[in-house]
Amino acid sequence: MSDAYEPYMPLLNRIKSEGKCLDGGILKVDSFVNHQLDPLLMMDLAKEFVKRFADKHIDKVITIESSGIAPAILVGLLLKKPVVFAKKKKPSTMNDMYETEVFSFTKNRSYSVCCSKEFINKDENILFIDDFLANGNAAKGIIDLVNLGGAKICGMGFIVEKSFQKGGTILRNLGYQVESLVIIDALDDCKITFKA
Repeated sequence: MSDAYEPYMPLLNRIKSEGKCLDGGILKVDSFVNHQLDPLLMMDLAKEFVKRFADKHIDKVITIESSGIAPAILVGLLLKKPVVFAKKKKPSTMNDMYETEVFSFTKNRSYSVCCSKEFINKDENILFIDDFLANGNAAKGIIDLVNLGGAKICGMGFIVEKSFQKGGTILRNLGYQVESLVIIDALDDCKITFKA
């Protein structure tokens, strides 16, 4: 697929009608994406991701807990591929793992992210799916985990990208195919400005 941006209009219209803007550049879509979920919309978003990455050979879908799990599961369902989610807390049952540090913009702190070594395999092509792309820190953490396992990120899909926080620019400059269903150019004065 090309890098030309095409907004996914059903999502854009839903953000217009139900999205809320908070001080500090925060967009709330918790009535349909990352707290209360609209399963029909989520399935439509998954279909759009599958369409945009149709030219990729994908062995597995990866995300990071917890808001990326719902779209990732549905993408995996459509692709008939396994889905793995990186954990933000080391489980007591996990001994052999890949681990990295991620800084959270929303929570303003760093945390460890880990994934069992048995779920990232050498030479796998892995598609990363998440809800938001801001500074790209979660994506960089996933890149670290995938690289540690000798696998490769073959694409990255985000429900919403905040272009003013530069994560998308950084990831595209690294050579990744980044597909964002809606891109927000600004959230100044609590007004949502969409990329044209």
